[in-house]
Amino acid sequence: MARKKTIMKNDILNAAVNLAMRDGFQNFTARKIADELNCSTQPLYLEFECMDDLKHQSIIKIQSYLQKHVFNQHYHEDPLIDLDLAYIHFACEQPMLYRTLWIEDKESITEMKQFALNIGTTRFAKRTDAADLSAEKIYRILTGNWIIVNGIANLISSGYARMSKTQVVEILQAQLDDFIYNDRFNPANEIEDDFEFQVAN
Repeated sequence: MARKKTIMKNDILNAAVNLAMRDGFQNFTARKIADELNCSTQPLYLEFECMDDLKHQSIIKIQSYLQKHVFNQHYHEDPLIDLDLAYIHFACEQPMLYRTLWIEDKESITEMKQFALNIGTTRFAKRTDAADLSAEKIYRILTGNWIIVNGIANLISSGYARMSKTQVVEILQAQLDDFIYNDRFNPANEIEDDFEFQVAN
């Protein structure tokens, strides 16, 4: 008679998510996850094709957690600024997970970038002026907003800056107004000898 499974797929996924949320992805190994479950690594490879598959599904589950428990908090009447403030709160309250998802782990950064763009697009569509703007311009606005809000989140969560909600909102509102009315990041604004900053290989 075959032995009954005691470690289910969802048990493994929950353990993997807990490990990622606590320690980040730098120690995201089969052995570490098995230790969380007090079992061998065999159940992991029975339920998931490989560690990349488990990592991908863990990121999806973390995204669901963020949607339900982080980005649904209400801080401001402007829907995009409201999202920005929730993101900054998240960076301050869970700095390890924040840095793992959006700064340090290259694989998760790609998935989280699209995740953030999708949420930002949905939130921006709730603004009264959204219908008057093209999809291209909204994308540029969201790109500028993403750069600013990440700068604020990184500075505050790492202890380099201390800011009140009022100060943060003033910055966020100012950059939104600037990108909307001055059409920042429009390719037509680029100068002839322009260049792009890139990370050195």
